[in-house]
Amino acid sequence: MNRTLFLVLAAACNFANAGAIFTNGPVVNSNGKSVLVAPDSSFGLATSGSVSVADDFEIAAGQSWTVTSIDFFAYQTGATGFTFGNAFWSIVKDDVNTGTVVASGNSTVTDGGRVGYRVANNAQGNVTRPIYDLNADITDQLLTEGHYWLRWKLTGNGSLTGPWVPYTSDSRAGNAAQSTGGAFATHVDAGSRRTHELPFALNGDVNVNAVPEPQTLALALVGLTGLLLARQRGGKQA
Repeated sequence: MNRTLFLVLAAACNFANAGAIFTNGPVVNSNGKSVLVAPDSSFGLATSGSVSVADDFEIAAGQSWTVTSIDFFAYQTGATGFTFGNAFWSIVKDDVNTGTVVASGNSTVTDGGRVGYRVANNAQGNVTRPIYDLNADITDQLLTEGHYWLRWKLTGNGSLTGPWVPYTSDSRAGNAAQSTGGAFATHVDAGSRRTHELPFALNGDVNVNAVPEPQTLALALVGLTGLLLARQRGGKQA
């Protein structure tokens, strides 16, 4: 297809460009801190060995997503640099335990940089829990509209504790889940008895599948007609 023609049609049909398409809450606040505030008592959820975590996302009606990479966020207590190796992940449609696994993988993670620190409210200068962005490049996955769960566990330096996934820094209620080898269950903080959300991000493209409105399509056709007439005139003058 002629490139100019493609660009006009793409604009009419609302095709999107690649980039971050979903972020499940903030990782740190404006000061680079993820603050544990009482009565919460968990600095993070373990993701090593047989222990996995999960959180959900929704793709709106009329959309599909092409996911090309995933950003996980985690720390290892006492780390002085990037200590992570792999992410074992799966994307499940509908129910976290019984839904259909639409994609899965074992991806080597790369260092997306230190984004901040997990700290107690009364010790916000503490730097023993540095949170890193773990980027996993995956085979492109096309997801259609619906409700999904991302399930994952991470590997790290065996001489340190963790890896651990902190709550989102806004500490909002949610439905983050954890599995210790069996079924996933909603995580409840031992101190506050509250639920939370876990940070992660999906990168790729959002594709709007809706048919263009008649007036939008008409304008696109007018533009195409003008381009074709201009080409014809240019050909005759040559």
